[in-house]
Amino acid sequence: MGRSIPLLKLKDFQELGHQIVFIVGDFTGVIGDTSDKDSERPMLTAEVIKKNMKDYTKQAGKIIDLSKCEVHYNSEWLKKLTNDKLGELADQFSLAEFIARENIKKRLDAGKRVSLRELLYPLLQGYDSVMVASDVELGGTDQRFNLLAGRELQKHFKQGPQDVIMTVLMEGTDGRKMSSSWGNTINLTDEPNNMLGKVMSINEDLIIKYFTLATRVSMAEVKDYEKQLKAGGNPRDVKAKLAKEIVRIYHGEKLASIAEEAFNKQFKNKELPDDIAEVKIKPGSWKIDDLLVELKLVSSKTEARRMVEQGAIRIDGEKIINFGEIQVKPGIVAQVGKRKFAKIK
Repeated sequence: MGRSIPLLKLKDFQELGHQIVFIVGDFTGVIGDTSDKDSERPMLTAEVIKKNMKDYTKQAGKIIDLSKCEVHYNSEWLKKLTNDKLGELADQFSLAEFIARENIKKRLDAGKRVSLRELLYPLLQGYDSVMVASDVELGGTDQRFNLLAGRELQKHFKQGPQDVIMTVLMEGTDGRKMSSSWGNTINLTDEPNNMLGKVMSINEDLIIKYFTLATRVSMAEVKDYEKQLKAGGNPRDVKAKLAKEIVRIYHGEKLASIAEEAFNKQFKNKELPDDIAEVKIKPGSWKIDDLLVELKLVSSKTEARRMVEQGAIRIDGEKIINFGEIQVKPGIVAQVGKRKFAKIK
């Protein structure tokens, strides 16, 4: 959802009649962007890149009209770069400019490795701007160096330098910057119930920021919500409006209402969800970690033990506080966290 911020701004441009150019970085993805990383990114294989790109256009298509977009994969031109052309691009920047970047400087000061490969990324992203002759490029504030690299290369190639719009970064469900590396993302392809539940789990101090960045609710209405919160209003009520609006954007009004009803039933009214998956297993004595793995509520025994230690496991509503054995019979409901359930049949 953090990536929806520049996409929503692109949608604004599109609705005003501008031509949107959507570039998928299949070639630059191999190198890896270090803009928001505190350590070296591994060099990805073509197979991994292909897998990562699988849903890119599907996700973007939830916001912008791809039928009216100019869509490119930057391997179209970057694969054709010769050594002399790459040298020409590199000659436009100094090593000092690259290592002055905040995250690179921190890594160098900490004695962490910075590969020469990482120096190539801004050059290649900047060359994208040259190849599509862009007038405006959008990106997060962490993309500043890369965006400005496009301006420098355009000037070198006798093009008018693009304007740059940097959008605010969004925090994830744990309060840190939203990042797939940290598993704190709300994904545009999440199912309605899951999406709504994730939004309901964000920190209360992020409610207004999410309304502002991730929705098109009028700013007058957002200001009203902000006043309500400052006056002591219940944050949960405002957050519930936010969660439903975000689900509505990506899944429609009907599914948003269904997700809201299911959430209230489960968490507000403390009822079990109606759609609990039933799993047939052998009745009898089971160790709790073996049981949770068998029910596919956790991925490993290690995760099961961690969940028990966090007090996140319940069997028929009773919190499990140790790793002992329990008697399993049909009808028992196992729960991990707030959203994972399985019923034994």
